[in-house]
Amino acid sequence: MRTPDLPRLLFCLVLLLPAAATAAPAQPGATAGQEKIIELSVEDVALQVLQNNRDLRVHRLTPVIAGTFEKLERGVFDPELFTEFAAARERASETARSTGTQFDVEGRDTSAVAGLRQFLPTGTTLEGTLEQRRTISNRAPEQQTARLGLTVTQALLQGFGPAVNLVDVRQAQLEITASRYELRGFTEALLAAAETAYWNFVLAREQIAIFESSLAVARQQRDETELRIEVGLLPEVEAAAARAEVARREQALIDARSLLEERRLRLLRLLDPAPGSTFDWRIRATSEPRLTPTPVTDLPDHLQLAGRMRPDLNEARLQRDRQTLETVVTRNGLLPKLDVFITLGKTGYADSFGGSFRELDGNGYDLVAGLRLSRPLSNRAAEARHTAARAGRRQVEEALANLSQLIRLDVRLAINELDRSRQQITASAATRALQEKTLAAEKERFDVGASTTLLVAQAQRDLLASRIAEIEAIVQYRLALVNLYLAEGSLLERRGIRIGP
Repeated sequence: MRTPDLPRLLFCLVLLLPAAATAAPAQPGATAGQEKIIELSVEDVALQVLQNNRDLRVHRLTPVIAGTFEKLERGVFDPELFTEFAAARERASETARSTGTQFDVEGRDTSAVAGLRQFLPTGTTLEGTLEQRRTISNRAPEQQTARLGLTVTQALLQGFGPAVNLVDVRQAQLEITASRYELRGFTEALLAAAETAYWNFVLAREQIAIFESSLAVARQQRDETELRIEVGLLPEVEAAAARAEVARREQALIDARSLLEERRLRLLRLLDPAPGSTFDWRIRATSEPRLTPTPVTDLPDHLQLAGRMRPDLNEARLQRDRQTLETVVTRNGLLPKLDVFITLGKTGYADSFGGSFRELDGNGYDLVAGLRLSRPLSNRAAEARHTAARAGRRQVEEALANLSQLIRLDVRLAINELDRSRQQITASAATRALQEKTLAAEKERFDVGASTTLLVAQAQRDLLASRIAEIEAIVQYRLALVNLYLAEGSLLERRGIRIGP
């Protein structure tokens, strides 16, 4: 009995050694002076991505550019100051009616006109002019003429009323609002991408901790197995399974560290905290992924919120309104062009420049009133534009209905994924707890010689998979929450961010 008891005694003494003696050596880390470490919570991520992201800086200029469109269109109604100066010289031969003799006529005319013209949204054109003309001839005395005139032209059919003439202005206003919705949508998607990148980084970090712990356990199990082989308790073939498990865990840890580095770089690209040295910074994530999940019981509220908040849906509604305004223009374009005009002038005649203006209060005047009608013999161009506008409006309405259906589907799918992730958290936690008991039982059987290294390694592998599945379920629930808020268009408000229209 004494010979077999000695190996068992030696083995028990080895098992009493501190676990740290068999743990994996710590990875060398850089000192604070060698690298920059930034601590980030998920709230910090939201703040920095809004402040620093380069793509967002580009998109922020879109509403600024769109804001100039309304001013451009309103410029059509700005008053226009115009002026004109002309000089003419004439030499001709005329025949006197009384004598029939022919004589030469020479004359010089100069004229200057200044005026103000304005087009009104009602379809009215106002034009006020001040004109001065000088006529010199060898057959008549010099004559100076001053005229003050006012012309009013009003469109009666085509181009009548603010409903038609302000269409471009209203479309520009809709374009400004649409650009804000577009910015909102981009910002929301960017924020969702940043939070997703953050939680994926946290997941990779948690996976590394699990892999490092499992590697330490696998190494300890390998050392125990080799010791048992040395004292003759196990055959030599048992060492292969233990060593293979250590190698497998080392492979998994290499991949996990590579994945963490990739996710660190992608997260820093979104945040861009310090241009020039961004990718050299290390990240210490401080937000805890674990939370208490709650079931979604208010599906109608989420659907209603999505119908009101989704930026792409609101942008599509604005597109429908713009297309409706386009049909107003094309429908008016089918009408004939009929204008009524009135021209009123007050004229002063004299033989000097100043005298002509003093005579403006005399009895010389002119008055012209009339109608101007024009219509193409074949109005095919206007009819084609109107047909295209009506078809475009129907197309936009169909696209809007389709988008509304897709958004309702997005919300339902997001809630379904959220509910799946919530249930997986509970199920994966239960699986992990049972796998821990399974591993403990398998190790007890191994200690008494009733199990093998391969079965213990398999139990350890199952426990590792269950621990990974548990943290993945937790992070997936976080991501499902982000996707739900993104699907209903409420992510910015839920993060305390306001981007309007």
